[in-house]
Amino acid sequence: MDRRTFVTGSAGIVGGFALGGVAAGQDDEEVIRVGSDIPYNPFEYRTEEGELVGFDVDMAEAIFVDQLDREYEFVQTGFDTIIPSLNNGNFRVIMSAMTINEERAEQVDFSDPYFVAFQTVAVLEGSDIESLEDLRGQTVAVQKGTTGEAAAQELQEEFDGDLTIDSYDQIPGAFSALRNAQAVGVINDNAVNLQYVEDRENVVMLEGEGEAAEEFEEAPPYLTLTVERYGIAFRQDDDEFREQVNEALGEVIESGAYEEIYAEYFPGEPPTAILEAGRETTTADGETETDEDETTAEDGTTANGG
Repeated sequence: MDRRTFVTGSAGIVGGFALGGVAAGQDDEEVIRVGSDIPYNPFEYRTEEGELVGFDVDMAEAIFVDQLDREYEFVQTGFDTIIPSLNNGNFRVIMSAMTINEERAEQVDFSDPYFVAFQTVAVLEGSDIESLEDLRGQTVAVQKGTTGEAAAQELQEEFDGDLTIDSYDQIPGAFSALRNAQAVGVINDNAVNLQYVEDRENVVMLEGEGEAAEEFEEAPPYLTLTVERYGIAFRQDDDEFREQVNEALGEVIESGAYEEIYAEYFPGEPPTAILEAGRETTTADGETETDEDETTAEDGTTANGG
């Protein structure tokens, strides 16, 4: 399979929002503040003209404006402090390529999944790193507070501690470490790694089978350390709004808008199970149901997970 089959595409342009600051408390009359770690191409990043765009940004537009008729603004926040910032009332929700996991679910509530992602390894082309085992005794770069950092820590345990992990505040710092030979690989979400690989000729994805091959009939042609799902995060006392957003997310999927947004950033078709689950969760009375078993993508062709 050609590598580009799983490489992210060009970014679309979205308007109707501004980068916001800190605000305590939210109600139905206020602008919805969205916490997000920027830059994280192709999910949230700035164009050369300074415009904030990305898959999460387009999804926010579709959910909050098109479905809920609400205004919104993004609040730039470091990923390693984004959950405490949400719970401190600095913004209403998190949309930042955030993976749903048990540790985070103890602190926040999540929407239904809206994306499937894998943790992967980007390496320099022509380097001595040709397999996962080659990382033993080496240094890898990750972003603080992400599931990429967690995947690196699990690998460190597997190597009996024989792996050095350098954690950076933002993902560009990890990629700089790779370019400057301070690390032999970047462990990070596949969509973001793939975008970086697409933009630079001397960086490639580490090949090999992994978790995706265990779960999907058709897995990417690169090593996958994990399979993850993204969700929108809410404070645990914001159930009514979470239900509204879940219903809106289902409508975005049912209307076909999700597939259009997906096509702006990624090749191929969206994960089948995300589409099916979104269409099934919007019931006749407007209530939203979540079925954990429905979140498994059948084609495994998607991307990132912080």
